[in-house]
Amino acid sequence: MSASSGWAEAFLEMMAVERAAAKNTITAYGKDLTDASGFLAGRGRDLGDASPEDIEAYFAALGARGLSPATASRRRAAVRQFYRFVLGEGWRTDDPSRRVDAPKRGRPLPKVLSRDEVDRIIAAASAKDGAQGLRIGCVVELIYASGLRISELTALPLAALARDPAYLMVTGKGGKDRLAPLNDAARKAVKAYLEVRKTFLPKGDLANPWLFPSRGKAGRMTPRRFAQLLDEAAADAGIDPARVSPHVLRHAFATHLLEGGADLRVVQKLLGHADIATTQIYTHVAGDRLAQVVATKHPLSRKS
Repeated sequence: MSASSGWAEAFLEMMAVERAAAKNTITAYGKDLTDASGFLAGRGRDLGDASPEDIEAYFAALGARGLSPATASRRRAAVRQFYRFVLGEGWRTDDPSRRVDAPKRGRPLPKVLSRDEVDRIIAAASAKDGAQGLRIGCVVELIYASGLRISELTALPLAALARDPAYLMVTGKGGKDRLAPLNDAARKAVKAYLEVRKTFLPKGDLANPWLFPSRGKAGRMTPRRFAQLLDEAAADAGIDPARVSPHVLRHAFATHLLEGGADLRVVQKLLGHADIATTQIYTHVAGDRLAQVVATKHPLSRKS
């Protein structure tokens, strides 16, 4: 094993023990250092003897490989932190990553589903057999109708919907309450689901307070479980599950409202954003989609 391999192991161990980094972070950093090592090997180098020019070339290559800004940024961060650790241990007397400027990260635009794709996911979810289909269909309808965060939805008590309300009172980030609307489709889905809710009650827990109870340890459906069910519904609908998540449904709610002419301030309140700048990102998404429609559908934009 090369010295640099031992250094990488020591670095990852330090991250786990001293910084209590999450397991996923440790795994990602390990893959990042392996990626850097592979690049340096092609230049006859390794992490132990890489020069500033080698690290510069690696960082430049990350951008040329078409990686997402987030992935490229994390790989640069892993290499930088590795060399700071190595320098601190006295294994090298220099930091070859120091002279390379960190990349500027633009704010990524959210993934967006079309109205047709949302309809297909709802149909695929509802088509599942029996109670399972009614539950997943209800959850998808609620998120798309009201823009709820998945954490807000899984925390809904049964009492919030027992009387068929037109609005939900939701406690969001920072403990702030807001009203979330429910359309007819969502209310219909809730009514159908409530008929079979008892199917999901933990054994002997008839007093379970959650709208979406579960037999799991938490006593209610977890965001992770819903994400799994949503992936299945997306696949059944012929849509790549990588494009779909609970948060993407929330994005669809906001974007489709703006495309329909809703005021930005209204969308801000419905989403529970403290700062309207957070909501403004959806204007770019909606604007891009509208521009695409004009470019492809307007008679003067068509190729002769």
